[in-house]
Amino acid sequence: MNDHVTAQADPDTKGRGFRHELFPYQGETAFLEGAVSFIEDAVAGSETVLVAVGATKQEILRQELAGTDAAKSVTYLDAAELGRRPGRLIAAWADRITDSTAKGQPVRAISESQWTGRTPRERAELHYHEWLLNRAFTATPAWWLLCPYDTTSVEADVLRSARSNHPLLRDAQSGPNADYQDGPYPFPDLSAPCDPHQEFVFHAGDLAQVRDKVTACAGAHHLESARLLDLLAAVTEAAANSIRHGGGTGTLRIWTEQNELICEVRDTGHLQDPLAGRLRPSHDQIGGRGLWLIHQLCDLVQIRTTQDGTTVRMITALS
Repeated sequence: MNDHVTAQADPDTKGRGFRHELFPYQGETAFLEGAVSFIEDAVAGSETVLVAVGATKQEILRQELAGTDAAKSVTYLDAAELGRRPGRLIAAWADRITDSTAKGQPVRAISESQWTGRTPRERAELHYHEWLLNRAFTATPAWWLLCPYDTTSVEADVLRSARSNHPLLRDAQSGPNADYQDGPYPFPDLSAPCDPHQEFVFHAGDLAQVRDKVTACAGAHHLESARLLDLLAAVTEAAANSIRHGGGTGTLRIWTEQNELICEVRDTGHLQDPLAGRLRPSHDQIGGRGLWLIHQLCDLVQIRTTQDGTTVRMITALS
């Protein structure tokens, strides 16, 4: 891998382009008040309206909007499916808004991430996703994304991260968020591999052995065959990238943790583009599909670049 993550987010906070707004609220009534006014303003402006919230919130929104012009104008998305894998979220949103923005029609969306039941790794990637949004859509003509956070239920660290990743804040009124941090993303350290773990240093010509190592470990933990094929394709792609861009060699580590099989590939290369693998490749694109493929094949992917090199962790649930 040949670049290093140093780029900073460049959000548009002047009312045009991408608007990424944090909406902290307390309880159902406050949620409805903020969400309904947001939707009604969008409908009045003939904007496309997308809503990705949990089933309960979706139901109370439908009830609140019943019989209004806005009721027919809202497209509801499956929040559980949309947010299940953070590494796929940016592409999913891009797919949803492209038709409207290509026609010059502004889009407003409400997206409330589900934090309950998330593993620490999933939470870390959701926080990073929020930061990446500010970079991914800087060239979007007009998209306003409102992100509700219920301050009565989300943990303090979740809200603290949300405040640092949203350029705008909806409180008494919409405006710049004084807590927003526009510098390089402050990644938390990756957890150390659990013992026992396997480790294999590979070089060009060793991809078959890489696959054999993964197959043996997956078989010992009864990973189903279809999921094994996906994992093998992902790990092979990561190892091939290490050979191609990481100095001709890399290190594979495999272990299990909390009912998950984790395969990690490390090398001395550097990944510069933080959006690599997050955006759908174009049909005529040459190269640059490896990290995209890895995100599509694994339940969770963690990519970190430091001065020492790049680490790609591919996580697959065992059941």
